[in-house]
This record gives sequence, C-alpha cells and structure tokens, in this order.
Amino acid sequence: QVQLVESGGGLVQPGGSLRLSCAASGFTFSSYRMGWYRQSPGKERELVAFIGPSGSTTNYADSVKGRFTISRDNAKNTVYLQMNSLKPEDTAVYFCNAVRLPDRRALHTWGQGTLVTVSS
Repeated sequence: QVQLVESGGGLVQPGGSLRLSCAASGFTFSSYRMGWYRQSPGKERELVAFIGPSGSTTNYADSVKGRFTISRDNAKNTVYLQMNSLKPEDTAVYFCNAVRLPDRRALHTWGQGTLVTVSS
C-alpha cells in the first residue's frame, strides 16, 4: 500500500529554517507530481508547494513564495521542503502527497504529517 512518512518538523524561532522530508513508497514515485500541504486547527488543508515528476517545474502558494523551496530525489523516492524565514503563521502540520491538477487534490492516503511550530 501507499506510505508517506514525513519528518523534520520541530520548534523554531521566527526567521529560522527547517527542512522537511517525505519518504514515499507503494506507488511509482517518479510518475507523480508531488506536493506539500499544511493544516492548522480550524482551517482546511492547503497546498503550499508542488513539484513536477522530473523536478523541472515547481509552484508555490503566494504565502510561501520566496521563502520555501520544494525539491525531490527520485532515486530515493523522497520529496523535501526547505523552509526559510519562517513566520508564526507557518505553524501547522505538514503533509506530503501526490497532487492532482487542476483541483490540487491529494491522490493517496495521508501520512501522519510532521508538526512545525514557529514561536519565540
């Protein structure tokens, strides 16, 4: 079955950085557009970044553009999210998944996510 295992979250001060990792299995990773979603209490899960199957195309939500960088290593079936200049409003549980366009829906079973807390 599909497994998505996120890691790398933690507590960081505003302006700090974190790198999230997502290890994927159970599907042909290199054939899928992959993305990072985040969810805060009382809010819908939102797609913050996605990357094309080969890694040649990327897209970011306006709220993270210029601060976050998504990348992937198809040999390792892993997608990453480098988060810089973090703000308190970035606090959320972050999830990875394959991304369907144009509606931005996730295609696979969700993993456990990894919690990012940005606070002084």
